[in-house]
Amino acid sequence: AVISFLERLCLTWMFFFMMCVAERTYKQRFLFAKLFSHITSARKARKYEIPHFRLKKVENIKIWLSLRSYLKRRGPQRSVDVVVSSVFLLALSIAFICCAQVLKGHKTFLNAAYNWEFLIWEAALLLFLLRLASLGSETNKKYSNISILLTEQINLYLKMEKKPNKKEQLSLVNNVLKLSTKLLKELDTPFRLYGLTMNPLIY
Repeated sequence: AVISFLERLCLTWMFFFMMCVAERTYKQRFLFAKLFSHITSARKARKYEIPHFRLKKVENIKIWLSLRSYLKRRGPQRSVDVVVSSVFLLALSIAFICCAQVLKGHKTFLNAAYNWEFLIWEAALLLFLLRLASLGSETNKKYSNISILLTEQINLYLKMEKKPNKKEQLSLVNNVLKLSTKLLKELDTPFRLYGLTMNPLIY
């Protein structure tokens, strides 16, 4: 019994350690996304002490898109996704087992110690998945914030009125911004696990 308890304790510690590493990675991704969304705002860039530049040149838009792509791919991807997917599948498996046990005998369900263990595991996994779903959704929102590009387009239109001599150059930048907006709308997808859209309200 002691050996079984120690083995279970070690396996639980290892599993939750991997989940904590995955959550830390998701927090890091969210931080990068949050800071990235503040790059084009002079006030927020000064507040968070990060570089600031406006999307008023084609070169700046190219840098902005490259930086966005780099930050989205930065850090461990596959290993963290494997951990999160494993947690998702384990939570589903435990839910199916609990449902089967309840259908088998709902009056005696809580009498068995292993059913209590299943419920504790399910609660812990769902809390973890809720946290990850929230972080994943918020990260996607930050990267998919098209209002930044729309704000820059409005600024370009205002500049065209002030500087008619640069209208051709500003029109080119405006067209690139429009294409970038369409591209981001096409490429960006919601936070998913096994093809299911992860909404924090599900949990």
